[in-house]
Amino acid sequence: MQVSNSSQIISELRRDSRRAFIGNCAALASVPVLAGLPVNAFAAGASDVLKVGVIGTGGRGRDAVRNILAAHPSVKIWALGDLFEDRVTKVRNDLNKNPRSAVPQERAFVGFDAYKDVINSGVDLVILTTPPHFRPLHMEAAVEKGVHIFAEKPVAVDPAGCRRVIALGELAAQKKLSIVAGTQRRHHAGYVETLKRIKEGAIGELVGGQCYWVGGELWHNARQPGWTDMEYQIRNWLYYTWLSGDHIVEQHVHNIDIINWAFGGPPVKAFGVGGRQRRTLPRYGDAWDHFAIEFEYANGARVSSVCRQSNNTANRVNERLVGTLGTAIPNGKIQLFKGETWNYKGKVPPEYVQEHVDLIESIRNGTPLNEARTVAESTLTGILGRVSAYTGKEVSYKWILEASKLDLTPPAYKFGEAPEVKVAIPGTTRLV
Repeated sequence: MQVSNSSQIISELRRDSRRAFIGNCAALASVPVLAGLPVNAFAAGASDVLKVGVIGTGGRGRDAVRNILAAHPSVKIWALGDLFEDRVTKVRNDLNKNPRSAVPQERAFVGFDAYKDVINSGVDLVILTTPPHFRPLHMEAAVEKGVHIFAEKPVAVDPAGCRRVIALGELAAQKKLSIVAGTQRRHHAGYVETLKRIKEGAIGELVGGQCYWVGGELWHNARQPGWTDMEYQIRNWLYYTWLSGDHIVEQHVHNIDIINWAFGGPPVKAFGVGGRQRRTLPRYGDAWDHFAIEFEYANGARVSSVCRQSNNTANRVNERLVGTLGTAIPNGKIQLFKGETWNYKGKVPPEYVQEHVDLIESIRNGTPLNEARTVAESTLTGILGRVSAYTGKEVSYKWILEASKLDLTPPAYKFGEAPEVKVAIPGTTRLV
């Protein structure tokens, strides 16, 4: 997909934010680039303060605020936005204890359009930590405004959203905007050094691997009087595929991203299984509780991907790569078949802070980081595995990127009715 004219891309993305975007991807690719795209003013020497807006003030948003404040003294939390007033109020009350993070009432926004108010409030950088479904919409608004982005993973829940993020990433590159994703292992010193050695041939040609996120169950908010179905689903977004992408996308994307990083890109196809043993309606929406996917990469290597959310079970969260010369645990360990070992012994700054350090440095130095494509590809790889398991079909990456019509956008963003809860059944759920 080629980069397109700024105004035309935004016009197309807005018009096609739902189903029609799929049919127009080819048209977007053919529009020529225009010179003179606007660039955000904040760079080295341009300002002593980096004004940061936060869109999504739940748990991840609160943590991201702490991380970015720890990353650089120039950071000032400038504006907050969330769908729910109680969440904005709670975070604002906490932040107002620190002058660097104190946000006045007039820059604390609530509602489905709060993201627009934050982005238009004069921020240099926006943190996007709402449920993943909303990420493409919010990234579009930020790129259009010329605002740098920290986008929590994953960046979409369906192929239409991933295509949208890829196009926005290309437009952001033309505008010299930074986009850093919440795939923080890419900013972990041990991973960075190990992957460098792997790419230099330390374990030979990659022939296989495994990745896991096998852990316990996560939070749930009991339904309260007055909540509509839409509010209940959004407050429990983890359990609804249209909001989270299911846990193979929302959580396991971290491990899948490492495998894609090692192989230099996404797989060519997936063959998956999974289901629900512990999760039942209505509390758990349509989300499954376990997946097992075989991803095949371009060189023929096959990688086993396993994820599960279930209490009172053995846990495993890691990745393993197998080469012709040995194996690697990519956070800092290499074991050659002939007996030699290597372990990373350097310092490992907290990666949740380091990703913001790297982002801010790129902005101040005028050397933008742009992780839109890599995080979109890893997000789409998770979606590929989910779709294969949901439908019971073997699915190619090329097909899901270029031809899938799957778009989980609801008819409207408003409180009231919510999308139908329909649990996928392999062999019955259609491939679209």
